[in-house]
Amino acid sequence: MDENINNSANMGIVKISDEVVSVIAGLAAAEIKGITGMSAGLAGGITQMLGGKKNLSKGVKVNVGEDSASIDIVVGVEYGIKIHEAAKSVQDNVKKAVETMTGLSVSAVNIFVHNIIVPKTDVNNELVEE
Repeated sequence: MDENINNSANMGIVKISDEVVSVIAGLAAAEIKGITGMSAGLAGGITQMLGGKKNLSKGVKVNVGEDSASIDIVVGVEYGIKIHEAAKSVQDNVKKAVETMTGLSVSAVNIFVHNIIVPKTDVNNELVEE
């Protein structure tokens, strides 16, 4: 596991793993209205099903340098949501959360829209995801 090392003045070192940054970014992205979730692809989905626990960094790739990070996030959006507005909100929220919690400078937050979830109605007129 790659780790980022931040030096503190004469107090030692602080190590923040890429996984921690991924979880922060994933949670921040999921807070945005219209984002239905992150996608890890086939391998990640199988791993999650077999492991039985939710992967909070699913669909998030982080490249951490000495004092900065770039983040790639693969998301799904609800049908009817303005994708560019949702993506901008995700970028802003992820940048703010990562910078606030880790002290890293976020150089880029790249959003990749992987799918669109179209709600449909069943017999009971309840919304069901496809």
